[in-house]
Amino acid sequence: MMKGLGGLGDMAKMMKAAQEMQGKMAEMQESLDSIEVTGESGAGLVKATATAKGELTGLDIDPTIFDPNEKEVVEDLILAAIKDAQIKAQERSTQEMQRITEELGLPAGMANPFG
Repeated sequence: MMKGLGGLGDMAKMMKAAQEMQGKMAEMQESLDSIEVTGESGAGLVKATATAKGELTGLDIDPTIFDPNEKEVVEDLILAAIKDAQIKAQERSTQEMQRITEELGLPAGMANPFG
């Protein structure tokens, strides 16, 4: 008799689970393109919009901050809004990854083995 053939069923289950995980991860990566976050600075005078992947998609600047004598302040506010959007994008991406790993029953904090 061939012992060990019983392990083939387990291997097939593992392969199926890996394929399911890969599919879910691909879906999550795709969804990160459509999720938008907004970073702000100057109490909302400058707003930067980015995808959850961190790609900057928009910038909204209140025209009242345009003072030629305050050029550096405006630049600082723009950078701060972009950085805030990037931080929020990273946080959202992490939340989405945690959601997927929980759905798949994987250990918390497990990195994407397919990305």
